[in-house]
Amino acid sequence: MTSPERSIALVTEHLDAQALSRLAVRCDVRHASSEDGPRFDTALREAEALIVRTYTRVDRDLLERAPRLRVVGRAGVGLDAIDVTACRDRGVAVVHTPEANAGAVREWVMAAVLAVLRPLPRVPDGGTDAAQWRELREQALAPRSLEELTVGIVGFGRVGRRVAAAMHAMGSRVLAHDLQSIDPAAAASAGATLVSVERLHAESDLVSLHVDGRAANRGLYGAAELARLREDVILVNASRGFVVDPAALADLLAVRPAMLTILDVHEPEPIPAGHPLLGHPRAILTPHVASRTAAAQRAMSAVVDDVIRVLDGEPPQWPAPTDPGLSG
Repeated sequence: MTSPERSIALVTEHLDAQALSRLAVRCDVRHASSEDGPRFDTALREAEALIVRTYTRVDRDLLERAPRLRVVGRAGVGLDAIDVTACRDRGVAVVHTPEANAGAVREWVMAAVLAVLRPLPRVPDGGTDAAQWRELREQALAPRSLEELTVGIVGFGRVGRRVAAAMHAMGSRVLAHDLQSIDPAAAASAGATLVSVERLHAESDLVSLHVDGRAANRGLYGAAELARLREDVILVNASRGFVVDPAALADLLAVRPAMLTILDVHEPEPIPAGHPLLGHPRAILTPHVASRTAAAQRAMSAVVDDVIRVLDGEPPQWPAPTDPGLSG
């Protein structure tokens, strides 16, 4: 049997070394990003496969500059930065890794919330006397614990279900809402009760956002929606930056001294100077790191296996959904 002809694969962002080795067996691998100017353009013209992560936008303009392209691989879940329709119009397959980082994001949400509720005081390296010891213990008294909180999960997909189950396991009462129909039995299996979004906002001490990338979710939490949250709510967003209006959120924090927000995703990224939440004492901003575990990085990099399948004329395991907004 004749081996398939080697293809050129352009990788624009970091991939796991083992995944790159598998790709190199089938392809000549080039590394360049859009910031590399002519080097990127040259590689793009020759590429049959393009593998991206978070910060490469695949639009009609890019596709026009990639006449040989056969497949785009997204090493991750969401396809917000990929014009899937434009790709299909040109006969370019799109593949991704929808199951890759759900566990890592769940872990980040739990870590972020617990870091706020139960911060860990450290005993000084030189030890303490009795008075300092008592002071450290007093400072560690947590006013709220997860087992007494009602947690609202907005968006009950792969990540939302996992976060709900984890919160339930910690003793929280869990409410859930999704724009799509959810099987009540599936919600119950994760320890969640399906409710209206109005009830979720009214009763939740903690609201965690896990909505997908559909256009309808842009600005989902503007001034009016944010105002419906409880006065002392903890708002967590590990879904998409465009879901929450940062200016409206900053305005609300200014008049609600008991409110706190933890955001891992932002628009734009990186966060520019002058962003309304930068430096706010009750806004914890992390640099899009919820999926940054070694296991999740390996799982996302495994998109190369589907890229190879497409190049070999085989059906991929994880093709892009018909509506790319439903990808995460």
